[in-house]
Amino acid sequence: MNRNRRELLKGGTVALFGSGFFARMERVDGMQASATTPALTDLLKARATGKSEGLLVTPRAGEEGPPEPAKYDRLPLEWNKQAVARFKAKLAEKDIHAFVLRDQLNIIYLTGYWHTKTERPQAVFMNQDDADPWYLYPGLDRDLVKGWWFGGGWLYFDTKHAEGGFPEEGKVVQGKPVDLWEFLLQGIKKKGVQGKRVGIDGKMYPDDLKKAQKILPGIKWVDVGDMLLDMREVKTPEELALTRRAYVYFDRAHAYARDYVLTFGTDVTDYEVGMAATLWINSLLYADLDLADGAPHHGVGAGVEVDCRVGPLCAYPHPNQPRFHRIERNMPMQIEGDAHVGGHGGENYRMFILADQAGQFDAHMRKLWEVSQHTCDMQVELQKEGTVCSEVAYQIHKYQVAQGMQDYIYHRPAHGEGSEGHQAPYLALGDDTVLKKGMTFSEEPGLYDQKARVGFNWSDCVVTGERSGYRMSRVPYSKEWCWIKI
Repeated sequence: MNRNRRELLKGGTVALFGSGFFARMERVDGMQASATTPALTDLLKARATGKSEGLLVTPRAGEEGPPEPAKYDRLPLEWNKQAVARFKAKLAEKDIHAFVLRDQLNIIYLTGYWHTKTERPQAVFMNQDDADPWYLYPGLDRDLVKGWWFGGGWLYFDTKHAEGGFPEEGKVVQGKPVDLWEFLLQGIKKKGVQGKRVGIDGKMYPDDLKKAQKILPGIKWVDVGDMLLDMREVKTPEELALTRRAYVYFDRAHAYARDYVLTFGTDVTDYEVGMAATLWINSLLYADLDLADGAPHHGVGAGVEVDCRVGPLCAYPHPNQPRFHRIERNMPMQIEGDAHVGGHGGENYRMFILADQAGQFDAHMRKLWEVSQHTCDMQVELQKEGTVCSEVAYQIHKYQVAQGMQDYIYHRPAHGEGSEGHQAPYLALGDDTVLKKGMTFSEEPGLYDQKARVGFNWSDCVVTGERSGYRMSRVPYSKEWCWIKI
């Protein structure tokens, strides 16, 4: 590693880990590289296989499985243009020939304009015959929005925008705040609306609707949010390939974290395990991305976050206590997190049992682990197109109860997986959605015993297939991987 960079890291927030942190990282990395340790960066570049990486599973012949990882870092502009064309075709079937989107996720999905959501509203407008989108956007994003797919738009300086106040143009004015919804509507009116029905992604408050009817009389506003959600729920081959690329890194991160625990055992905390794996894998990921020396629109929506929790924290689905507990024997442990490339990816959790001092595994933990692991396999088997979501949940919960686990059931087996994380539909007893090929879900039929201070919650990205589902990750669910002695 460049010495200045190395000293910066050691002297900054990473120093919280103590003086042994980098030595431990280099030791695990050196094991993976099968070489003596030069600088940490050189080891990262080696990308050699470590002990745990050798246990990652490969697809069986004829098995329905994930696609080859994408070679691109994000969906190309041509994909966005095709998505807009598909959306326009669906709108035209309902005699809608223009649309307004105000939700960040929908804007990114259709146009590819990656931006940060804050209190500053952003929106996109297109007519059926428009070749390029028009935007409502704040001044701080004026270069970003114009640098991707831009037909025109309406710039305001910031929230709250004063009428006539554009400091970037030398116009420093204190004045009446501008109603940005009216500002957008006036811009749309001036540009012109095609047809008499405009699709909008969500319901409007009465005041917003009243303003829209005043500025654009005769226009009927139609909520098309569900139409867009339906599109986002069913992933295209290009989206699935990006997801698989994210999981290539995610799988390596899991292997690194496992090796870290096996190497240092009770000398470290769960927090350190997660941070070490996160730093290590993102160094690999960002080195592989085309970052174009920091140019915008490159490397968007990419990153891996690895967490680890051990002991009592595993007994809570969503613990509110910090993930900071020393690794100890005779405890459950979870290595988890999420990974994305180009905004596509998902969760990946594995549940471990740490043997006691005598090398034995607690009987109660074994039972919870075995039942929860089996229900993960059940979900994959049941998650095929044409099946109703509630039926998958029903079969899993029936099995859990039959195994005497009713006291330890806290939630549904899975949520839909999308760019926002939790996405409809849900593998839940009350969801009557029929599964479609390409729908993606988490995998979380967890079991929790808070009295015994143990629990097991898994996850993956399970893709709905023709004959069954399939997982994006190649991290094993086996006892060889998950039952370890430290």
